Amino acid sequence: MFARLSLRFRIFLFFCLLALGGAVLAAGGLYFGWVRAEPPLPMGPFVTAFLLFAFLNTGFVALVWMLFDENVARPIDKLAADLRLCAHSNVAKAVDTEGAKYLGDLAPAVSAVSTTLNSGVMDTAAHVARETERLQAEAARLTALLTEIPVATMLISAADEIVLYDGQAAEILSLIAPPRLKAPLTDYFDTADFETARSKISEDAPEVPFTLRDRTGTHSFDARLKRLDETGHMLIVDVEDTGGNAVAARPLVYDFDLLNAAETGDMHSAALRDLCFVVFDTETTGLSTSNDDVVQIGAVRILNGRIVQGEVFDTFVNPGRPIPPASTRIHRVSDAEVAGAPDFATAGRAFHAFARDAVLVAHNAPFDLAFFRRFEREMGVEWSHPVLDTVLISAITFGITEDHSLDALCERLTVTIPSEARHSALGDALATAEVLVRLIPLLEARSVPTLGGVIAEAKQHGRLLKDLN
Repeated sequence: MFARLSLRFRIFLFFCLLALGGAVLAAGGLYFGWVRAEPPLPMGPFVTAFLLFAFLNTGFVALVWMLFDENVARPIDKLAADLRLCAHSNVAKAVDTEGAKYLGDLAPAVSAVSTTLNSGVMDTAAHVARETERLQAEAARLTALLTEIPVATMLISAADEIVLYDGQAAEILSLIAPPRLKAPLTDYFDTADFETARSKISEDAPEVPFTLRDRTGTHSFDARLKRLDETGHMLIVDVEDTGGNAVAARPLVYDFDLLNAAETGDMHSAALRDLCFVVFDTETTGLSTSNDDVVQIGAVRILNGRIVQGEVFDTFVNPGRPIPPASTRIHRVSDAEVAGAPDFATAGRAFHAFARDAVLVAHNAPFDLAFFRRFEREMGVEWSHPVLDTVLISAITFGITEDHSLDALCERLTVTIPSEARHSALGDALATAEVLVRLIPLLEARSVPTLGGVIAEAKQHGRLLKDLN
């Protein structure tokens, strides 16, 4: 248990032990002198001498501890955090050797290791950037091609979860619920006909036509099911059944790792990188969770430790009241922009569907969640999702004395927020998501790899959020 305490707290306990030990030794020495005094002396002067010594000794030890903490313990923690950033989050950042100038050769040695790591990180990042650019160009061409073909395509895993969908499929899924990777097929469709079609697939009939109905019975589509291999099936739907309207091009959304992903099971014991996170932010009419209202909601999804490109929730919300000019100056949301927007109950229900089966994440989550829980009855949904807060994750990773604001975290983790996106719901949600992606490896490096472990560690720093709010 002692080994799990932070370095600075262990050093603090060490100095407390020194102060206590000094007081005990002084008390023992004074008592020894008193009992052997001839003739017997009154105890009062000895007690006074002990109290004076204890007071001065405690003050001296406290002063030495403060100097040691400032010039040794904190710089060691900072050096360790900088090294973890380089080693586990692919963050190329120079080590602050000035703050560790009293640590002898340790700071220059750490700086040399960091420089070597940074060089490798930059080379890898450049290669990844080139490959990413090439893959994005190929994905754009494939998206344009699929948009011209009048069919919707979905890849369904052996666990009957969505692994891939194109723009036309996104249009069909949106008729029922927000399209989501890893979502069970039952969230959208009545799977009885799907199961029947799957049972008819054989070598003689590799592709089986059938009628696909949504789970509400409102829509039906002509579809075909084709077996790929042991990992899943291709579901092809005729988009003409959506009404014959032209389909706007959308990104091809996929994650092939989901084909072989293990079942999540208990979320609290699952590894963080195996979970689905919905990172969100709100903009409001003010800072009171009981009297103000939401004017904008933005969110993105994270799967397998990566932000899912193409799965975004972004909506204005009509608060039913004028937005104070002081608030508009911060988030730039005006009365004109929210005039035709849905009310908070409607927007909240849509966001609840987008965040289904996910862990909710926000920066200072109690503030944002307070609005959703306040209107829970009007929305007709229950906000029972597990919740993580990047303020508390930052405290676990970097220590409680560091600055845990979103801007400070972004600077520390080299996340860039465009100035026009700062203080917009989607812009802040995307920045928080990028921060979370970089924090997950750091949590794993600190032996906190599961959701339950993070929640348990975060409870020790709950006071940070109370002070923040």
